[in-house]
Formats: sequence, C-alpha cells, structure tokens
Amino acid sequence: MKKEINFFEKVYQVAKQIPFGRVTSYGAIANYLGAPRSARMVGWAMKASHNMEEIPAHRVVNKKGILTGKHHFSGTNLMQNLLENEGIKITDNQILDFETVFWDPLKELLR
Repeated sequence: MKKEINFFEKVYQVAKQIPFGRVTSYGAIANYLGAPRSARMVGWAMKASHNMEEIPAHRVVNKKGILTGKHHFSGTNLMQNLLENEGIKITDNQILDFETVFWDPLKELLR
C-alpha cells in the first residue's frame, strides 16, 4: 500500500525545487498544491522545516516579498543573509525587484 504524502511533505517537495537566487511565496506554493487558501499552512510547514537543512525555507516569503518568516531563523538576520548570499537584494526586510526573482511553481513545474 502506497503511503499518503501529507501536506507539509508536499510543501517541502515544492520548496526543494526553488532555484538558487530565486524566491517564491507561501501563497504560490499553496496555489500550486491546489489549496489556494492555505498560505498560512505553508508558513507553518516552513517554520517546522528549520531543522531540515535540505529545505530552503529562506526562499519562501510573503506575497509582497517581505521576509515575514525571518524571526523563525536562528540569528537576527540569518534569512536575509542567506538570500543576499544568493544575490537577492533586500532593504528594510523587503526584496527589491521582487517580480524579477519571483519563482512561480505553477508556471515552472507544470511545463
């Protein structure tokens, strides 16, 4: 019997595919998974993933490009530092040129 994949695991499968130097939003992942009203649940999944190094939770932000999850990372600016190390520019907790670095799983994974 095949094991049912839970929602958090589905979120992690999508998050692992976010390319280096790109970001997506909680809502974009929820939309891709067919649960458009579950952006908050995606956020909970990202929070729960912080002990899993293979999940790039720092690449998931809110729909306006704001680093809303940064307080869940150890260290004051770890999320921002990780993104900046990938070439993403941030000012006042907001990604500059958000549309340019935004990765939409609906467009990218359904090709």
